Amino acid sequence: MPRFSVIIPCFKVQGFLRECLDSVLEQSYRDIEVIAVDDRSPDGCGAILDEYAARDPRVTVLHLPENVGLGRARNAGMPHATGDFLFFLDSDDTLTPGALRAMADRLDETGDPDVLVFDYARTYWWGGTRRNALAHLLADMGEGTFTAAGRPEILDLLMVVWNKVYRREFVTENGFEFPPGYYEDTPWTFPVLLSAGRIATLDRICLNYRQRRQGNILSTTSRKHFDIHDQYERVFAFVAARPELAGWLPCLHRKMGEHCLDILAKPDRLPPADRAEFFRLTARMFRRHRPEGASAGGELRLLEGGYPAYLLKRGTGRAARALGRRALPVSRAAAGRLGQGWSALHARRPLDPHLVVYSAFSHRGVLGDPAAVYRKAREIAPHLRGVWVVAGEEEAADPALLPEGVEHVLLDSLRYREITARATYFVNNVNWPGTLAKRPGSVHIHTHQGTPLKYMGADLRDKPGARYGLDVPQMLRRADRWDHSLVANRHSELVWERAYPCHFASARTGSPRNDVLVGAGPDECAAARDRLGIPPGNTVVLYAPTRREYRRGGHVDRLDLARFAGDLGPGHTLVVRLHPSLAAGPARGLGLADLHRRGVLLDATDEPHVETVLLASDVLVTDYSALMFDYACLDRPIVVHADDQAAYTASRGTYFDITAEPPGHVSRSYRELAGLLASGGWRDEESARLRAGFRERFCTYDDGRAAERVVRTLLLGESMPPAAGRVRVPAPACGHDLLASS
Repeated sequence: MPRFSVIIPCFKVQGFLRECLDSVLEQSYRDIEVIAVDDRSPDGCGAILDEYAARDPRVTVLHLPENVGLGRARNAGMPHATGDFLFFLDSDDTLTPGALRAMADRLDETGDPDVLVFDYARTYWWGGTRRNALAHLLADMGEGTFTAAGRPEILDLLMVVWNKVYRREFVTENGFEFPPGYYEDTPWTFPVLLSAGRIATLDRICLNYRQRRQGNILSTTSRKHFDIHDQYERVFAFVAARPELAGWLPCLHRKMGEHCLDILAKPDRLPPADRAEFFRLTARMFRRHRPEGASAGGELRLLEGGYPAYLLKRGTGRAARALGRRALPVSRAAAGRLGQGWSALHARRPLDPHLVVYSAFSHRGVLGDPAAVYRKAREIAPHLRGVWVVAGEEEAADPALLPEGVEHVLLDSLRYREITARATYFVNNVNWPGTLAKRPGSVHIHTHQGTPLKYMGADLRDKPGARYGLDVPQMLRRADRWDHSLVANRHSELVWERAYPCHFASARTGSPRNDVLVGAGPDECAAARDRLGIPPGNTVVLYAPTRREYRRGGHVDRLDLARFAGDLGPGHTLVVRLHPSLAAGPARGLGLADLHRRGVLLDATDEPHVETVLLASDVLVTDYSALMFDYACLDRPIVVHADDQAAYTASRGTYFDITAEPPGHVSRSYRELAGLLASGGWRDEESARLRAGFRERFCTYDDGRAAERVVRTLLLGESMPPAAGRVRVPAPACGHDLLASS
């Protein structure tokens, strides 16, 4: 019989579930069982749970036939529990290291009480952490056990189920269970604490209570918040059936009123049209259950008046805050008035159902995934009008960035405001400016810039170096406009849903820009080499390092490029492509530009179309660049050079260890890298085996029809078979078979 039965109900938390499970299963205290309940989750939760159960016998998975809600999912897990104590853990929260050991020790010290209450910390999506404000109560309760009657302040703590563990026999003997609906913790926690003969506390943070930006049930605007009234009726019914608990009625009456007023005061809980009804039902319950002789104090007095009086009281505070806001400089309010007026004028006109606005890489030009979608739309849906947003006249005058005949507007021009106010569709791989208002009915398609390896978005909260200069909250407010997020694999789907906790739907289309890689033949490869000026027959080594957050400016010379090019020998071309963020900085002036000028290597950093660079190469040498995921579509060798993995992981962080799950051989020093290339080991059977597994995982939806899938399903509303993986092996590389110096 295990000490703890950890019951974890799961519904639409695939982005957080692994972290939750790992926090439990990797605890130093091992005497546990995990009962994971898949509450008919429509995402990948069920598969994740089955994966964990297959490798850890402590995990049991229940797949419910229908969605029953959080409370009843917990009920479903309880009959399967065999542990001494029940612990109900929400599937987006995590245990702190050593938590279970601390709980077990405290239970031993206090002789297995009915309930053990422990501390927690709120961990916010933007990186902040705040401990429970009433944590001092846990220390004040003393070393032994007590009852709620002896220490009534225990009821001042947050009335939730997950900051406690419960003796299973105590729960079974009393028949405690969770009701349906929101706020199901209320009619569980009050009866449990009032019934417990022995309560103990643990003054230690054992749980990280994740404060999600979006997706939290209690932060969802809905009439379901009216469930709070039924839940308190259950509490009052419990007390009414037990005369010995009648003395608790004044306390419960007060807490009910405070709880309901708190819900009413939160702007994201109740639909505006339903707020008056909620107030009236609360006031009616408050009157009905008011104990004889009890008086209402503080804000509870609001429940003795009508809803207009409540609004008047609340409005006074809002008016004061509004007055403060008006004190901001008048010039700030006047900024952009002409442009806003122009946008507002066109916003009164209906959306143009055939107008698509495109942008890529902060309005550089016709590039990346948006360009692939644009070209496919012109081919199969010529009635759609595509307009590109470009940053300025310089970009507009460059035919490599803006081909002749492509309709465009300059960012923030009056024409830009007119077009964006009328467009139905927006396709971009970078967030649109904050000034762009999303009109009802418009559709925003975010293509991203590849499969993520390094931490992104909200996941940068614990990486101050990587987050420097990045306004994550503002970025996420802009991402709230996304309707569709394109993904090429399940990994991307999980990461984007976690890193950008917004309201989009993942579209399993594949990466449109990779269509050219999947469908490439010898002619396309030869054309790419010709464009870059690579001698025919040369073997091309592409070196594409990413930026480093542990160095100011982001550039670190990990290789001696002159030595590298020399060691490759005659008949080989070293092509270098720096991270785009380093293109305009000093990195190239530290030697790269001179080596390019002297013909020692080819600097392809300025080549606008990365697909060209990939097609031209025979092998990719990279470190932690997302280019490896695109390059895998070519089925050509990849070498991961990870000589500073520890520093990179500490400063930026990666979603998985690329050296443990690589797309090819891994080198950790220049000597190892040079040896791989000189010996031909870069393309041996082991390299092919690793690459095949990598392709299977990360090129799942790249079948050469991604752009078509986006146009047909997201722009035209047509049906199309889902991406089923690659349909062909791309053309082989164009260079020599062996990469050895002659």
